[in-house]
Amino acid sequence: MNISNLLARHARKYPDQAAVISLGQETTYKQLDEQVNITANALCASGIAKGDKVGIFMPNVKEFVVLYFAIQRIGGVVVPINAKFVAREIEYVLNHSDANAIFAHELIFDQASSISFDGLKVKTGAASLHWQSFEQFQAAATDEAALCDLTEDDDSTLLYTSGTTGNPKGVLLTNRNVLAVSHMIAIEMEVKPESRLLIMMPLTHSAPLNLFLATAILVGATAVLTPTFTPDLLIDTVQTYKTTHFFGAPVAYLLTASSPHIANADLSSMKWWVYGGAPLSEKEVLYIQKQFNTENLVCVYGLTEAGPSGSILHAADHPQKAGSIGNRAPFGTELRVINHLNEDVAQGEIGEIILFGEGNMKEYYKNPEETKNIFIDGWVRSGDLGRIDEEGYIYIVDRKKDVIISGGVNIYPKEIEDQLLQHEAIFEAAVFGVPHPEWGETVKAVYSAKASVSEEEIRNFLCEKLAAFKVPKIYEQVEALPRNASGKILKQQLRGEANASTSVGQ
Repeated sequence: MNISNLLARHARKYPDQAAVISLGQETTYKQLDEQVNITANALCASGIAKGDKVGIFMPNVKEFVVLYFAIQRIGGVVVPINAKFVAREIEYVLNHSDANAIFAHELIFDQASSISFDGLKVKTGAASLHWQSFEQFQAAATDEAALCDLTEDDDSTLLYTSGTTGNPKGVLLTNRNVLAVSHMIAIEMEVKPESRLLIMMPLTHSAPLNLFLATAILVGATAVLTPTFTPDLLIDTVQTYKTTHFFGAPVAYLLTASSPHIANADLSSMKWWVYGGAPLSEKEVLYIQKQFNTENLVCVYGLTEAGPSGSILHAADHPQKAGSIGNRAPFGTELRVINHLNEDVAQGEIGEIILFGEGNMKEYYKNPEETKNIFIDGWVRSGDLGRIDEEGYIYIVDRKKDVIISGGVNIYPKEIEDQLLQHEAIFEAAVFGVPHPEWGETVKAVYSAKASVSEEEIRNFLCEKLAAFKVPKIYEQVEALPRNASGKILKQQLRGEANASTSVGQ
């Protein structure tokens, strides 16, 4: 079995069923499969072959879905590129992945228009300098069935996650990995052909892509896409298309819960409200349940490196265990919390969460050392420290790495620090997360410079080098950063000072 053949199967089985609804346009399974065949044949005509990497720089639109299946139909590997990335970041992903082509959408084309890349460049809308239009690209192709001979062990997707080394790491997933986690969601969350999965979080992230889009196609359900998220758009889309499943970061729920339009909204079609990326407190859970008029709130925890998969906290557990990530791994996954001796920790002790299952990635692309470090006897190390309570529920207490989670999105400080140090006046910098009432954490930068450097100047400097969500929101210039005896910056001290300041301010 392979992912692209699932679509071909359902084009025969459910030809008139809506496969994708995007920007108000409905595309049936038969129509989607025909468009995938045309695009697959065009890829072959352009010299793209089995094993080649193809970048997709698009928001959640139908063209993303067509390309996702077409690339795999000819045996290629999909390389989703974060729609918020700027030119430098796009170029890094293309170069590191050894991509042969990139497809961009006109809605975000300005960010990609100036990239330096020698491969095939295609965009939706009108053609541009060195970029051909999607229509030109497809012009000579037919809808003749393109046969896909991939096996479950063949590569499927290369997803880039921000890395502590300063640049994103490529997580290489096979068909088996993706199929394993899509089967898991279908079973755990009762996804059926009549289901309508609302996908507002970016398809360049593993959960929306592998847990929602792939799962929708796995069972013959409908994927309802929006290119962005706003609270009112969420409310309107649920009401218009009677969606049944939604995945979002906690902040998406909190912002929507505060919308004045939710009081009169009809959200009764929704059966599964799923959140992940960070836990919600009991107070927040109660608030969301009241505003959404639902008890169907589910927490998922997982890693891109595991498919993603990890653990699940079902709706019935929220009243007593809000804030935890659940007491079990979902279907097809095993979970342990271990100490430094790789032994299971006792109740109340803190240890690292590790995961095992067929969703576990193949490797970090072109990074054998990091691949070796993250695996332990086939289990994936999460880098997250957890504690198990007396009833077996797991609570995240800290992270081994300094990852910042803001709005459910991982932000890694070193990449930001590296860019700060490129400023001619800044000679040392530390970036870390500080508490934020809505986003969980927000990014703070503390730096030392040869002269006074304004917050506005630094922000403008970074906006050219980083996606907006990575650019720090809080800045502090100091004489010198605190360091230990070996010269390492004491981030924990800085973080503690920042948190104390926040507490005093409140």
